[in-house]
Amino acid sequence: MLGTMLAALFTRPWARRIIGAALAALAVVLFLVNLRRAGERAGRAAERLENLERTHAIQRQILEAASRRPRSRNDLVDRLRSGEF
Repeated sequence: MLGTMLAALFTRPWARRIIGAALAALAVVLFLVNLRRAGERAGRAAERLENLERTHAIQRQILEAASRRPRSRNDLVDRLRSGEF
């Protein structure tokens, strides 16, 4: 009985237009939701990249400072005497 009622409803031109409009609206809503999710993912990826760049910059500074340090006590004494610090 329900099947025949639905079949009769789908044969009406106005019902088909309403169903078509509803499906189009649903497609637009799903597209917008997907677009929002994609934006959130892109934002998280940008934040992650920014954090990685900051971490790498700090690590580079640490490595540069370590490369400039005196290798032995004698080097340290020589630097202190020559006033390089």
